[in-house]
Amino acid sequence: MENYIGEDKITIQIYDTLKTVLDPEIGINIVDLGLVYKIDYSEDKGIQIDVTLSTKGCPMADIIMNDIQAALQEKFPDKKLDIQLVWEPAWSSDLVTPAGKIALGMTY
Repeated sequence: MENYIGEDKITIQIYDTLKTVLDPEIGINIVDLGLVYKIDYSEDKGIQIDVTLSTKGCPMADIIMNDIQAALQEKFPDKKLDIQLVWEPAWSSDLVTPAGKIALGMTY
């Protein structure tokens, strides 16, 4: 990470922070589950994130969204946060990272 500067470094720090947010039902982080669709950062607008859930009726939705907010506020207390829950494109297991697939016991 030391080779990155400015906004790139913060974007990597955002991803690293989001990797600490676990889906409470399965214990795998939301990045490796493919639930983070977009991260944008600028000094003017702050941190803008689009995330999804595996299903619209996810019983852990409030917990996951609160955990995202809390993790980012702790790491970036001086940055404006805009976290959007989106449903398009629909999540599928194709979005799970190779590390996520290993953690889930999926072959790829």
